[in-house]
Amino acid sequence: MFTVDGALMFQQVPLVEIDGMQIVQSKAIMNYIAGKYNLYGKDLKERVLIDMYTEGMIDLLDIIMLWAIETPENKQKQLSDIEQKAKERFMPVFEKGLANSHFLVGNQLSRADVHLLETTLTLQEIFPTILSTFPKIQAFQERMKALPRISKFLQPGSARKPPRDEDLIPTLKEVLSHYYK
Repeated sequence: MFTVDGALMFQQVPLVEIDGMQIVQSKAIMNYIAGKYNLYGKDLKERVLIDMYTEGMIDLLDIIMLWAIETPENKQKQLSDIEQKAKERFMPVFEKGLANSHFLVGNQLSRADVHLLETTLTLQEIFPTILSTFPKIQAFQERMKALPRISKFLQPGSARKPPRDEDLIPTLKEVLSHYYK
């Protein structure tokens, strides 16, 4: 069940060591951290909303990740598809979710809010004006970026996102080809 040293249950990363545990699987890691730091809603109904928003953002980010390794001849078409889906399918949902609150779910920061910030920042790297028709998301993003820890994390040179390494693309394609069959 575990690797030779016992750490990787399914012989794959990610692995986070926290509170004396070695946790694998992205969702398990995110749920644990969200629960530990009170970012997972006040009750079961809030948790399911947080999960629905988060899973939608993960779907969108997965599409973007696959675009990064797309063949040159398909890259522009895929880029247009991503922009259309983001503007028509995903962003309106988040805009509506922010219509009556500073947060997507409930009255406090949740992991869905953190995911939305990362999703919108990622989209803006590709489509700089994508938020122009989503004023609630724009205001939300500015509030989130003003939070001290997030502000620090977004400073140049932070660990948010390493520089793109073109030499890594063939390896990434190989790994993802097994995952997305």
